[in-house]
This record gives sequence, structure tokens and C-alpha cells, in this order.
Amino acid sequence: MILPIPYRRGIRWIVKYCTHFYTERPMKHKNIFYNFLISLFILATYFSSHAQVADSIEIKRIISTLASDEMRGRATLSPDIAKAADFIAEEFSNAGLQPYTKGNYRQTFQVTKVAQENQSVHIDGRQLSLEEFLFIGYAPSISWTKESGIKELEIKSGENFSERFREIVRSNPEDNIVWVDPSFAPMLARFKKMFPKDNVLPQGESSQATPSKVFVVKPADLKSFTIKGKNSTTNFPLFNVAAVVPGKSKADEYVIFSAHYDHIGVIAPVGQDSIANGADDDASGTTAMISLAKYFKQQSINERTLIFVAFTGEEIGMFGSKYFSNNIDADKVIAMINIEMIGKDSKFGPNSLYVTGYQASNLASLMQDKLKGTSFNFHPDPYPQQNLFYRSDNAVLAALGVPAHTFSTSQIDKDEYYHTVKDEISTLDIKNITSSVEAIAKGVTGIISGEQTPTRVEKLKD
Repeated sequence: MILPIPYRRGIRWIVKYCTHFYTERPMKHKNIFYNFLISLFILATYFSSHAQVADSIEIKRIISTLASDEMRGRATLSPDIAKAADFIAEEFSNAGLQPYTKGNYRQTFQVTKVAQENQSVHIDGRQLSLEEFLFIGYAPSISWTKESGIKELEIKSGENFSERFREIVRSNPEDNIVWVDPSFAPMLARFKKMFPKDNVLPQGESSQATPSKVFVVKPADLKSFTIKGKNSTTNFPLFNVAAVVPGKSKADEYVIFSAHYDHIGVIAPVGQDSIANGADDDASGTTAMISLAKYFKQQSINERTLIFVAFTGEEIGMFGSKYFSNNIDADKVIAMINIEMIGKDSKFGPNSLYVTGYQASNLASLMQDKLKGTSFNFHPDPYPQQNLFYRSDNAVLAALGVPAHTFSTSQIDKDEYYHTVKDEISTLDIKNITSSVEAIAKGVTGIISGEQTPTRVEKLKD
């Protein structure tokens, strides 16, 4: 194991004391302490060569900092995100890792922030409450009436609201008014809370390029409507935090370990609490990534170059991973291990992780081979209907053919704390995080050493 700092200080004190004793005492005592010092050296060598990834105390320290109230939920478009970025950079620096970007652990890029300012919907002269409609779109302004000719769609009673909602947003390349059956009013109000008031576009992309959709609870009798909305735009910097452990004989081949460090920030209060701390989502994954970075830097067993990156903007559209992935040579990336929400037992119980896109490459199989004789198992994603393989930060590199997969334990169909103020460290199982990190570290040894090379993922067609 990695000796905790107090133990390492204790050993240094003993060595200092024994050296003094050796120089001051008669010869008959010196042989005893000489043998003791040799034993102490052997013990220290043993510990350094049998280091664990991190102990539970260290993991709890990191995750407690990331998920603390002082971080205020790490919202991407808030000043609070910088505190988390600085903490991660400091962890990399203290461990002796090189910055990924020359001279700076931050990989900074610009986006356009689109902020909703004024929105209103009037039906037959009655102004609707904010809970009765949802605007999606980046146009500087809209002003629609029944005479405007905007195409009208519906989400009807009995339909699957979520599926129909996604279909309309993704598949209709034009402006739409979407009338929502009153039975779905609670669902629309819930979706409205999930969509941020501020949105982001890659810098240079026109805000006119995305069609506007306005979802409105359908009235019993509709004669006229007036829909107005306005957005303002400003340029805004975002930043990933990334570090490198250079490879030796295969330095031009990369293995990436990643997680997103942003969350959703301050939300509607529940009682006295309004901070969505994001302990599981994804302080747990970020803690794992940092722990792996420290471990592999200490071990120095990698022939391939290791890149450790904390992505920003996952919660608002995976902007950090998109920027990172589009600015690296995908042909040089041998594997990507993205870690997302590992704070609780998976559907398969303790000592297990599931892997999105499990069958798309043999990465998980190669890693499982290195875990022979242990009780830990990597499983295929049990939620294939969610299409998680292309919904997390591994997505862009996977689409480019990289064996890039997300490792998780999240029971997304049951997690009542997801995106709430209750996602606190008190709800997590630190031992589960520790065992997951250790399994990844052991499983990936053949890949980072160059002994194993996973098969490529089939590239997505344009």
C-alpha cells in the first residue's frame, strides 16, 4: 500500500534517530541498529513496490473536497467551477505529473453562452405560468402568433412522453410549437427544471443554426396564441484539467483516463439545502481518475503515454470532452477509460463495474484477464435501451474508432439522488469506489505496458 503521510514521516524520524544513536553509542550497540536499519529499508522498499492505488482515507479526502458545499455544486457556467479545477490541478502538481497543455494544467477553450432573458406565452389572452411551457433554442428572439405559420406538433395522451420529446428535439430541423397533452403537465414541469436557463454553443456556431421548440400544455379550446422569447449571447471560457505521465518505448501511443468534474450547481432548495453537491455524479469518477494518476506516476510502469483529464461541461452537452477529443489524434489513442458515477453498488452487486459498449471492442475482456483470481468482474452495460455508449464523455473518440468506454456502477433506473441536493458523500460507499479504482488499475496494466492492444471500435459513418 501507499504509506499515509504520517507513517512516512514516522519512518524518516526513526531513521534520523537511529543514525544519531549509531554515531553516539558504543560499537556493541551499533550492529543491532545496523541490522534494524537494513530491515527498515527492506520494509520501505516492500511498501513502495506493492503500492495500492489509494487507501479509503485518501479517496474520502479527495471526494469530500470536490463534493463540499464550498464548491457549490461545480456548475459549468458559474465561477465555482474554477475552485474545482484549481484543486484538481493542485493534486496533479503535487503528484509530479506534467501539464497536458504546455505550462498549464488547464486546457482552455471558448464557447458562446446563450442566456434566456424574456419568455412569455399567452393563450387566448391568458398569460401562462412558467411551469406550463418550455423554450428550447438559441435564436436571438422569436415572436410567434397563430398567423405566423410555425409548424405545430403534439405529444398526445398515451404516448411515451420522453421518447416523443427527444424525437421532436432531435429530428425536426425547423421551428415548432409542440402542444403537450394536459396529462403530461407534471412531466413538462419536471423537464423544465432539467433544462438550464443558460445554454452553450461552440464558439463561432450561429445561434440561428438550431431550430426553436416551444412546448406548451395544450388548452381545452385554442383560438389564438402569442409566444415571445429573447436570448442574449456572450463569449465564455471553459476549461478541462489534464495531466500526462509520458511513456517510454511507446510514447506516441496514448491511454486516456477521464471523468467529468462539473455538476449542476445551486438548484431549487429542498428544505434548507440548495447545493447539488454531485458526490456520485461525478466527484466519484474524478476522484478515481486522480487516484489512478498518482498511482501510475509513482509506479512508472507505463510504456505508453498516460493522459489524465477532468472534463468540463458534461452536464450541458459534453463540451469539454468534445473539445479534447477533436483536438487529439484519435489514431494514436489506444484506449480510453472514462469513469462515471462509481459511488454505489452496481446492479450486479459489490466488486463489479459495467462497461458501456462492452461488445464494441475487447477492452473490457483484456482488463478482465488481468483480474483472474480476484472476485471483481466487468459486466456489459445492463441498460442498452439508454444508449449510454454514445451519451457520455467517451462518445466522440468512440465514434472515431477508439476503444473508448465508460465504466460505471450507477443504477440509473433507481437512483433517487441523481441530480438532487441529496447526492452527498454520506450516500456513497467509499469501499466500493476504492475497489473499483483498484480493479481498473490492475486491469489496465497490460495495456499501459504495451503488452496488450484492444481492438478498435467500428467508426460511426457521417
